[in-house]
Amino acid sequence: MKIKEYKLKNERMICMALVIAHRGASAYAPENTMPAFEKALELGAEGIELDVHMTADGEIVVIHDHTIDRTSNGKGMVKDLTLDEIKKFDFGSWFDPSFEGVSIPTLREVMELLRDWDGLLNIEIKSGPIFYPGIEKKLIDMVKEYGFNDRVIFSSFNHYSLRDIKSIDPSMKIGLLYMAGLVEPYNYAKSLGAEALHPYYYNIVPEVVEGCKKNGIKLNPFTINDKKEIEIVMKAGVDGIITDYPDRALEVKAKIYK
Repeated sequence: MKIKEYKLKNERMICMALVIAHRGASAYAPENTMPAFEKALELGAEGIELDVHMTADGEIVVIHDHTIDRTSNGKGMVKDLTLDEIKKFDFGSWFDPSFEGVSIPTLREVMELLRDWDGLLNIEIKSGPIFYPGIEKKLIDMVKEYGFNDRVIFSSFNHYSLRDIKSIDPSMKIGLLYMAGLVEPYNYAKSLGAEALHPYYYNIVPEVVEGCKKNGIKLNPFTINDKKEIEIVMKAGVDGIITDYPDRALEVKAKIYK
């Protein structure tokens, strides 16, 4: 399926989209690992997106799935393993033998890596159907500890979790993830005090782009890897592009905004 190319009624609404590396530069290194984040920095990514879960002993680790089965040589649910236990597994070999021995990172380890970087950090909270009571407060405390307040946005498909983020600290930025073609999602975003919408990229249509602009809502669609589709979505006027290939998106961006 190809996305349709639309033209905005007001061409001046086109903006310079931020290039956000999805799970790091996950086309080139195992997703959500330190090599993937290091590669994203090397390629010049302007933002990094990652996923978080919580271990049995309350440590926040960076991984997409609720289990470690797909991305490691181990098995089990993140919630049932302690940090020491989960750190023993190999999270690199599934991607390529050259990454053998790569371990799962904690969010703290990633934030140490990014301490002197000034890009956007998108933390996706994986909540539901397995829930991690207290994870929102832990995340906010860590963001504040590292002074990342102004350059972190929390996202989730579980909008109750994002509502909790806002309840704990209204200054924290949130982006609502969704797959369906919602009608006037910018109004829903405003009702939750959200700063951004993070839709699946097929949902980028003129009405949504224009409505977001008028209501001051950022639009950061995911996950766009094809160069032509990246170009179409950038020209539609979005604020960010979430991609496994930050180098491709930066190349397209350079051509559009030269």
